[in-house]
Amino acid sequence: MGRREVANRIYQALKSEGERVGLWRARPGAPGRVGGRPWIEPMPTQFPLDSYREVAERTLQGRFRIFAIRDAQLGFPPEWNRDPKSGTLAPLAFGKTLNYRDERLVGNIKYLWELNRHLEIVNLAQAWHLTGRPRYAVACKTMLESWFDQCPYLMGPNWTSSLELGIRLANWSFAWHLLGGDKSRLFEDTDGKHFRRRWLTSVYQHCHFIAGHPSLFSSGNNHLLGEQLGLFLGSTTWPMWPESQRWQQESRAVFEREALVQNAPDGVNREQATWYHHEVADMLVLAALVGRANGQQFSEQFWARLEAMLCFLASVMDFGGNVPAFGDADDAVMVRFCPNADFCAFRSLLATGAVLFARKEFKSKAPVFDEKSRWLLGDFAEAEFTSLSTDGSRLPIHRAFPDGGYYILGSDFETPREVRVVADAGPLGYLSIAAHGHADALSFTLSAGGQLILVDPGTYAYHTAAEWRNYFRGTSAHNTVRVDGHDQSVAGGHFMWTNHAKARCEHFEPSGECQSLVASHNGYHRYSDPVTHRRRLTYAPATRTLLVEDTLCCRDRHLIETYWHLSEDCLVEMLSGHASIVNRHSTIELRWPASCKASLVRGHTSPPLGWISKQFDKRCPCWTLVMRNEVWGNWAGVTEIRVDFLWNA
Repeated sequence: MGRREVANRIYQALKSEGERVGLWRARPGAPGRVGGRPWIEPMPTQFPLDSYREVAERTLQGRFRIFAIRDAQLGFPPEWNRDPKSGTLAPLAFGKTLNYRDERLVGNIKYLWELNRHLEIVNLAQAWHLTGRPRYAVACKTMLESWFDQCPYLMGPNWTSSLELGIRLANWSFAWHLLGGDKSRLFEDTDGKHFRRRWLTSVYQHCHFIAGHPSLFSSGNNHLLGEQLGLFLGSTTWPMWPESQRWQQESRAVFEREALVQNAPDGVNREQATWYHHEVADMLVLAALVGRANGQQFSEQFWARLEAMLCFLASVMDFGGNVPAFGDADDAVMVRFCPNADFCAFRSLLATGAVLFARKEFKSKAPVFDEKSRWLLGDFAEAEFTSLSTDGSRLPIHRAFPDGGYYILGSDFETPREVRVVADAGPLGYLSIAAHGHADALSFTLSAGGQLILVDPGTYAYHTAAEWRNYFRGTSAHNTVRVDGHDQSVAGGHFMWTNHAKARCEHFEPSGECQSLVASHNGYHRYSDPVTHRRRLTYAPATRTLLVEDTLCCRDRHLIETYWHLSEDCLVEMLSGHASIVNRHSTIELRWPASCKASLVRGHTSPPLGWISKQFDKRCPCWTLVMRNEVWGNWAGVTEIRVDFLWNA
């Protein structure tokens, strides 16, 4: 941690102490009457009403969907400071000094914060907009007033993280417009005017808090983007105070700067985590649409970077719509426009991008104009989407992403006989702490015919369950090599790496009869006997055969472990010298080096091995093939993976 960051942390601590005793607090004047314009006019209306009514009624019954809990019985309105998972009631102490990482004190903070992002208020406002039933609008008012009562300014776990305030502001912004904005019926009578003043007072307090407590230096990752998104939406939706214009201009400038810094020119988000790639791209879309509607346009470079981010998603997505689960994922969304359980966030982004950029390639990967895209772009945008021809679409758009370090091998793309390999030879993560990166250098995923075969097992845990947090982001949870039982990079906490493995691509040839990628990393150079891991992937389209040659350059004795994590849908049979793997439409023969001893693991808990997590806080067993070998000095071994389909061409 550098001197400037230390100085900033001391300053923030002193400032928080001043706020605790009453200094530098938000003191809003009387708000103006005119708010900003909605992101789209006219508001869309062509939706299946039953699903929105059903979600609204569930909320009125006090039933919430929060991560792995699909039907949390929390009451209406809920207790906002109680963790929905553990039932722990967090103390109403001064927020900036409350240790939200202490599970004994606050429970699972991810669950508590998720409830307080107010995703359900948007869904209630959608139901009011579509049906005109007053009960849904009144429910928004009831929830907000209960929140103001239970979460007074600066007190409790909901006044600790600027990111959480930013996301809450984003949801309030869209709910405000869906409820009718300044002309909402909720504000008509005396009680309604009082409610409006309370809501706007809290809006001002949120904006003031975010402006005064930004995430900077090693914490200036997607948190800073989310905070500035909230401040930009807040000051644009409610430009009602003397400070609003300054907040708007500063947040827009910082948001654009960070959008260009945190997303590489090749379109890869520098967190090295595909779910965060989606979240950040979603932030850019929301900011751009609200800004455009209110005369606050972002630059051409900003729009081009967003388009590049969508190109990356379209390129790594396989024929079945699967995207590799590299890095952390917490299932979070900025605004829950579509409450359907089968909603696909990645395809939705591409559907929106197809219209925004008139890209037929995006439409090819998102063949349906989904409900979220309709909410964002309006009913008339469907005609633009439909008019896009997908003839001549070239996919993958790109095969190499050198800034992000991702490379694609394969054949018969976008067909039922597709074989797609997405390899990771990129950085560990973003900034010095690489908070959301995993120790997965030189790993790769494999799908056949749009069905997952070799997978990245996901994330599962964040602030709690330390053993599982360490496993899912560790090297043994990825399709790569571990040396002497240690991760390639060294963890320093739940969201920190103190030693980063540095991977680099040495050669990439994506065409011809023999496609190849050669990459290496130095994660084990920290040993007294430094070990370099080099991996060569060679793919032959004619035979659908992938050769994985792992080379370990060293002098002394080391334990080498290679892991192959299979989709939970795969059936596996161990045979002499190889494994036979079946997944619906394909069979895979995986043959390991003769010098290795292979074993099959599924659902082990001590230590964890053989698991996949496709949702935050939820895991299920999967087969993991482990190859072990003790070497002395340099070693090279070749794993052969051959794909066949269960039907003739």
